[in-house]
Amino acid sequence: MTKFMTDLSETVAALRGLFPATPLQKNAYLSQKYGAEIYLKREDLTPVRSYKIRGAFNFVSHMLAQTSAQTPFVCASAGNHAQGLAFVCRHFGRRAVIFMPVTTPLQKIDKTRAFGGDSVDIRLTGDTFDQCYAAAQQFVAEGGGVMAPPFDSDFIINGQASVLYEVAQQWPEDTAPDLIVAPVGGGGLAAGITRFVAAKGWQKKVMLAEPEGAASLHASLRAGQRIRLETMETFVDGAAVAQTGAINFDVLREFQPGDVIRVPENRLCGTMVDMLNVEGIVLEPAGALSIDALKSFDPAEIRNKRIVLIVSGGNFDFERLPEVKERALRYAGLKRYYVFRFPQRPGALRAFLDELGPEDDVARFEYLKKSVRDFGSVLIAIETTKAENFARLHARFAEIGWAYRDITGDQILFDWI
Repeated sequence: MTKFMTDLSETVAALRGLFPATPLQKNAYLSQKYGAEIYLKREDLTPVRSYKIRGAFNFVSHMLAQTSAQTPFVCASAGNHAQGLAFVCRHFGRRAVIFMPVTTPLQKIDKTRAFGGDSVDIRLTGDTFDQCYAAAQQFVAEGGGVMAPPFDSDFIINGQASVLYEVAQQWPEDTAPDLIVAPVGGGGLAAGITRFVAAKGWQKKVMLAEPEGAASLHASLRAGQRIRLETMETFVDGAAVAQTGAINFDVLREFQPGDVIRVPENRLCGTMVDMLNVEGIVLEPAGALSIDALKSFDPAEIRNKRIVLIVSGGNFDFERLPEVKERALRYAGLKRYYVFRFPQRPGALRAFLDELGPEDDVARFEYLKKSVRDFGSVLIAIETTKAENFARLHARFAEIGWAYRDITGDQILFDWI
């Protein structure tokens, strides 16, 4: 047994002092949908509802002997890493200083404080993560403590590898899974899985799922070096990272760009809604990445395969649910937004409504009556049950001469409304 596997075995044994192994569950719904044996590794069922507790535990446990009892562990995070570190520091009786942006939702602050109890000192600093991270770095540079990185550390990477170590223990067959799909952001979990597969000698395929609007690993693999994204979509907040970690990228260099599936954020929302409605599983956006990635495969490629999907987390704020449902409807082509030029005459609205079919519904209507005598601008959102219904509506609008602009795909206008 290699030193890596020996150390990992000890880490997993120590983790049992915090929580039992998360379940590896065969999912009948997904298995039937894709004609495969699909298993979910439920990291959303850890005490902090994400895998981040593993890396934080491994990091802190290795640093205990190298630091005094008064030295705090420090991080900058508004999410799962903060909660994992808070939980671990409380377990070890060590102080944690956690920097969070001022804009962090109160729910996340309260959860971090609940996990850390008296062991955690939360400091709200800056409006953005970068400002918050700079404050944490300055605190450490001035002798304030030891920085616990979210992913760019061998201790963090090897702690996250415990996810797949447990899978190997729980796997019902002697042979390896045919395919493992894991989410990737900064690269801690992905690098840990990669190290484990190599040490275990599994000659099977690993694919990674990355948010399309924050595909820093894919960009780096194409360039052959780490790339920092200038702009990115932050909806998948648990995996939206501008640059893959340095240590992590060294491990992940073996992947080809085609091994990283770029998941559209709006499509991902459909998967979140589906898993909630059908399976009753609450997933954060990053936690649904590996499940949604199955939609990008040729069905024949995965049919009859035994597949493990790493479900990385379930820290979902239900205040975001309307946005998730909205994005899912837009991706499915079931909701569109228009700006119409309505004639300013009695009965105009009734005439418009008469053109809608029995499966069409007006979800939003805003009328701005200007000084122009003949026409006024109207914002209308229409939901329907079949995407093809919009083709009929568009043809009818053209036939009767209603002027409109479809702004569903115009992100600037859409964000404004």
